[in-house]
Amino acid sequence: MNRRKFLLASAGAAAGAAYVWRRGRTADPLITGTMAGPSVDLGHLLRDGGIPEPTDERQVPVLIVGGGVSGLSAGWKLQKAGLTDFEILELESEVGGNSRYGENRVTPFPWGAHYLPLPTEESRIVRELLEELGVIEGYTPDGQPIYQERALCFAPQERLYMHGRWQDGLMPVTGITSRDRDQYERFREIIDHYTHYQGADGRKAFAIPMTFSSRDPELMALDQLSMRDFLFQHDLVSEPLHWYVNYACRDDYGCTSSDVSAWVGLHYFSSRDSSGSEHAQVLTWPEGNGWIVRQLHRKLEDQVVTGALVCRLENRDSGVRVDVYYPQENRTETIRADQVIYACPQFLTPYLIAGLSDERTSLVRQFEYAPWLVANMTLRDFPALDRRRAPLAWDNVIYDSPSLGYVVATHQSMRTHMKETVFTYYYPLSDGAPADGRKRLLDTSWETWVNMMLTDLSRPHPDISDLVRQVDIFRWGHAMVRPRPGFVWGEARRRVAKAYGQIHFAHSDLSGFSIFEEAQYRGVAAAEQVLTALQVPFTSSI
Repeated sequence: MNRRKFLLASAGAAAGAAYVWRRGRTADPLITGTMAGPSVDLGHLLRDGGIPEPTDERQVPVLIVGGGVSGLSAGWKLQKAGLTDFEILELESEVGGNSRYGENRVTPFPWGAHYLPLPTEESRIVRELLEELGVIEGYTPDGQPIYQERALCFAPQERLYMHGRWQDGLMPVTGITSRDRDQYERFREIIDHYTHYQGADGRKAFAIPMTFSSRDPELMALDQLSMRDFLFQHDLVSEPLHWYVNYACRDDYGCTSSDVSAWVGLHYFSSRDSSGSEHAQVLTWPEGNGWIVRQLHRKLEDQVVTGALVCRLENRDSGVRVDVYYPQENRTETIRADQVIYACPQFLTPYLIAGLSDERTSLVRQFEYAPWLVANMTLRDFPALDRRRAPLAWDNVIYDSPSLGYVVATHQSMRTHMKETVFTYYYPLSDGAPADGRKRLLDTSWETWVNMMLTDLSRPHPDISDLVRQVDIFRWGHAMVRPRPGFVWGEARRRVAKAYGQIHFAHSDLSGFSIFEEAQYRGVAAAEQVLTALQVPFTSSI
């Protein structure tokens, strides 16, 4: 792919086209909605070579390219150190990356990441931020955080629809055999072993952030094996157990258990602290992690610039030259920066960073990214079966569905007697090659997606199509890096994470998998590198 084709494929702020779907059998037959995607106008401009040459030039000590969680976290750390002369350049109209959020007349809702697990002991940066935001209100005598009640996920938290009925929790228990139960217990014993295991270097086997995990060769060797094969190696063949593990991999990484390394799969289950609240293991808000993004954006409002397309970065003896195009103004400028924090995915670097070596480009090509679809469905009322028999949980999953189910955006609402609600529906395109998934994501019409969702949800909710009033869809072509076997502890990830001249990299893909804690860690680590280079005193958050 040449640079022009790349820019055509990836540029543009999310723009929504409006759609109407006719049910054809009810008095109120219409479902309206939007589908967000690349900006057609900006794509045409790039295709036609319409980006003007830079006409202005200015100096900014530090530039942060990308306003996702990594970029915002980098800015947060710079600001805490007293450095305020920096800018965060974001291509989209809103910051947040895959923690973006939206809002309608019913409720705020997530466009991506929708929860934050209770931070581990090693997740010191997360705890520092949550203290600052008032989510951690104090600590118990034995050092356990005390969380703001309304941020803890309300009960019921999770349920699974299987064999025509809902059950509590996501581990299948409806209709399973005694052999399944025995294999569940063996799986739990394995997870418990790794949760408390320390490698030969004295580190936890699996830690968050992942950089604090053990480098014991025996543990790192697990990265060469898929999670599915790991289960088979331990004679774990239970179909519902495999479904559960596969669901977890698709949920956190956008990949099946065949495409996720065993190291990463075990990290999912074994990296969390065993202590803490027994009844609420996650923090969540109506807009998901968008609530955290909202708070960070408020702190950094003076530094954030949206609608800014970085076209080129070039290391110079005196710093970094950055060319930035502003499509709303049809204007390009050059910014001279002493230091740059590049908080975007690595796959973009060969097209944006001038003079990138062939060796580094080859390493970057080993990064693969998972496509996702997220839809927010506005309902005029809750499904009837949920009113009469089984109350909605926050997270609602359907066994053997191609989707991950949905979360209820109004679950955390303090308002009573709500009638309308929003279901946030998650669909990773995890079958087949990522490129094929991206093609399907772009080629499939809004109407086809809506039909697919309603068919899927009609299994537990026969009246769903009569309740849905609006379906807004967001297509994530490169939602998250794929932690396939051999990648997390492979050479490519480790070498690419190093700074390139005065360009410091900060993105969750540098950890090999995409979760909030890794994105935040990479952003803060890059900020501390910049503070060190500029000789600005600071107290490390790491």
